[in-house]
Parts: sequence; C-alpha cells; structure tokens
Amino acid sequence: MLLAKKILVCVTGGIAVYKAVALVSKLSQAGAEVRVIMTKSAMEFVTPLSFQVLSRNDVYFDTFDEKDSRVIAHIDLADWADLVIVAPATANAIGKIANGIADDMVTSTLLATTAEVWIAPAMNVHMYEKKSVMRNIQQLHDDGYQFIEPAEGFLACGYVGKGRLEEPEKIVELLKQHFAKKVDLPLKGKKVVVTAGPTRERIDPVRYISNFSSGKMGYAMAEAAAAMGATTVLISGPVDLPVPAGVQRIPVESAADMLDAVLTHYEDASIVIKSAAVADYKPKDQHPQKMKKNDGETQIELVRTTDILKTLGERKKNQLLVGFAAETNDALAYGQSKLNKKNLDYIIVNDVTDPAGGFGNDTNVVTLLTHTGQSIAFEAMQKRELAKILLQTIIKEEGLHTNDR
Repeated sequence: MLLAKKILVCVTGGIAVYKAVALVSKLSQAGAEVRVIMTKSAMEFVTPLSFQVLSRNDVYFDTFDEKDSRVIAHIDLADWADLVIVAPATANAIGKIANGIADDMVTSTLLATTAEVWIAPAMNVHMYEKKSVMRNIQQLHDDGYQFIEPAEGFLACGYVGKGRLEEPEKIVELLKQHFAKKVDLPLKGKKVVVTAGPTRERIDPVRYISNFSSGKMGYAMAEAAAAMGATTVLISGPVDLPVPAGVQRIPVESAADMLDAVLTHYEDASIVIKSAAVADYKPKDQHPQKMKKNDGETQIELVRTTDILKTLGERKKNQLLVGFAAETNDALAYGQSKLNKKNLDYIIVNDVTDPAGGFGNDTNVVTLLTHTGQSIAFEAMQKRELAKILLQTIIKEEGLHTNDR
C-alpha cells in the first residue's frame, strides 16, 4: 500500500528522534519515497546524514538553503507530498502549528501543504496533559489534522505514563491501512510483464555487443504497475538498479535469454510492456577463448537476433502489447511504423538525442501513439512519475477496470 507513495517526514526536537530514524527506514523498505525535514533542535539528537542515507534523498532543515534554484524548497516539498507526518511532534511544534506560526522549514512547509498531515506527539506525560497542549491538540483536530496517539510506558525522563512516540512498526501499519482505504488498484488481479535494460551478445568470454540503456524507464514502469495492484514480472537485462518493491525480477543477459523468459510469462499476461533495448544483431560465432590482437584489421560477422516485439505481436491473443521506440530522427514516423508492423496496441516513442530524455537520465520526454490513431505528447518529467501517468493513460483508454484482458 505504500509503494511509490510520497511521504514527507517532519522531525522535531525530542529524544524520540531515534524512532524517526527507524520510521524513515521502514517506510523506505515498504516502497515509499521518503523525504525528511528537520528542525534545528532535532539535529541536536541525530545528524541529517542518518536520514539522508536511509531515505536516499537530501534532508532539509534551512528555509533559506535552496538546494534547487528552479523551485522554492518548502513550497516544492509541500506540493510533492501525498502525506506529511510530524514525528516526533514536540509540545513546542504542536503549539506553533496550531497557531499558524511558520518560523522554520518544518512549520513553513506544513502551512503551505494541502496534503493530509498526521501528527505523532512525544513528550513528558505532564507536558502532554497540560491544558495548553490539550487546547492546541484540540485546535488541530478541529482544523482537520490526524493524530497518532502516544503510547503509555516508561519515558526518557524517568516517568511512566502517556507520552511515548508510537512504535515505527505501528505507524507504518497505520499508514498502510490509511492508503488501503483510499487506493485505486486498477490492475489488481492482472499480470503485467515488463522488460527493461540492455541485452549483451557475447563475442568471447571478455567482450560483448550492447547499448547504453540504463533500465530506469522499464524499472519505473514495473514499479508503477505493482503500485496499481498488478502481479508484476520484470525481465531485466544487466543493470545496476534496485528491484522495485512487490516486483518479481528475472535476470537475463542475451536477446535469446530475454525471448525465452518473455514467452514463459506471455500466455497468462494481461499487459506486456517491452521497454528493453534488445540487441538487433549478435556475433555469428562466439569464441570460447579470448580473441587475441592481430596486426591489421579484423571482422566480426553479425546475424540478426529474433525480433521479440514482432514475435509477441504475431502470438498476441488477449494481451495488451505496449512497445517502446528509442529513435534519433523521425521518431514519430518510425514509431508509427513499428506500431503497425508489429501489431502493437501502444508504442511509447522517445528521441534519445533530447537532453531531457534518453538513456541514463532520470527524466524522459515521450509521445504515446495508440492503436486508435491518437498521439499524446508528454513533456519532460521524472521517469517514475511518467511511468505512472503512462499507465494511467493506457488504463483509461482501455477501461481496464472491467476489461477481460
């Protein structure tokens, strides 16, 4: 339920900050994309580096430290989040939020966001029971904020009572339940097969023919499919990328390996997304030993590999078949030709010479061509975000909530 969800964790200064470190770790492990803002007081307990390593994102703590000059950081974070959680939330932070005070990065972002905000208090039991604190909490309840009630137990100050930050495991479970109630799973019950990355065609034990594909777009498509409820199989050429949560990864090397793996899963697939950059040619002969240098030139005879996408188009029954076309010129014309010749339902076309797209980048610029003759252009955006939008567009076009594919 947390796969690809954007969770903004706001950490304020209390001894329970160490639990926030565990919370960020568990959210990341559950597949969420996590970003962290810390107050100066929180940094007295834990350094930003701990959160940076566990979230794999920059940590924010200074309203005036703009890490990206193209955006205003606290506004960008406020707009980015699907949900904001303040953990631990001190009495001081609760008071500021309740009264609309925005004097640091945390409170400024909270004032700017339209996302749901959850507050997880942590403080001494007598502080928690103080009328002023209760009044501020009630005000936030009235304003629509959600609370994760503190637990009872032994507190850092030596008291026993209510005021302990709820355990990270429990917070993660509450978030999963929350998103489960709201999540739309249009691909639930469907099997999606995604191919990604390059293939390698061996010349000898130390050399091969390949291409510059990073696999990032294919991995993003697999992640998006899993987040929409699909049973997702990712058939991947050799890349150095983490396997998305909830995805079954099948590693392959050559075009022949990829063809075998795809055909194994093709029969019962609902959707097949062919984003891999498969080698069109392979050496006619593979040398069993390393080829030695000789004086003068040498030649390697190449033969065609099997066209996987064409093969799938020829065998298509009820599967929805989506191809990719990475081109350097006349991209739309070549994409349309592939759509027709290979019996595809959709093809996603990108010009790899575009600085905002292509191999290796975290962003992409594509045009979606449909079997009904539509051409839908998407401007430059992060590949993970683009993958979600592409799948949502295809789902809308196909009516996959009720489709028999």
